[in-house]
Amino acid sequence: MPEMRAPDQIALPLDWPQGSDESRFIVSSANEAAFEHFRRWSSWPVKATILTGPRRSGRSLLARNFVARVGGRLFDPADSHDEEALFHAWNQAQETGRPVVMIADRAPPHWQVSLPDLRTRLAVTPVIAIEQPDDALFASLIRRLFADRGLHLPDDALRYTCERVTRDYWTAERVVDAIDRFAIAASARLTVPTVRRALVAGGLIEGGQEE
Repeated sequence: MPEMRAPDQIALPLDWPQGSDESRFIVSSANEAAFEHFRRWSSWPVKATILTGPRRSGRSLLARNFVARVGGRLFDPADSHDEEALFHAWNQAQETGRPVVMIADRAPPHWQVSLPDLRTRLAVTPVIAIEQPDDALFASLIRRLFADRGLHLPDDALRYTCERVTRDYWTAERVVDAIDRFAIAASARLTVPTVRRALVAGGLIEGGQEE
């Protein structure tokens, strides 16, 4: 008889092809702790978790995929949700064993909760955070965003970009949009000079960085 997989050993995808909502999560040191936390959900002290992290970091994708696989519930964003509903969902998760995930920009006490009973429960709820992207994740995000547009950014142009722009999730999207728009308008190939001019024109690097 084949060995059964423990329910917390779900095979969350490490990466995903364009268009697949279930697999667009690239694991790196910036988000590995969150990724592993959801893989081992049966060891949570309570069947609830608060997930924080920058917007556009993939936090919703990770949580959505998790709750779909284990039959849990997701509140996104939780910090602007009805507190009574969160309170009852938290209690229900403990009764049924089906976890609840609450996504918030910041965890309590920065997430200010008025309902005392909910505040007590959130105080014992694990908090896991996704960090700003490391070098490898940032480069992978830019490469994937270009691939989503059917484009390939050469390695030298990718390296030039990553070494000069602010490293965060929003900037990755702005960079790809700025370069793509500039290249189309100028009918230019995605070379280092094109990227340099696009980043300057988009206000993503100073003009003095052109040389």
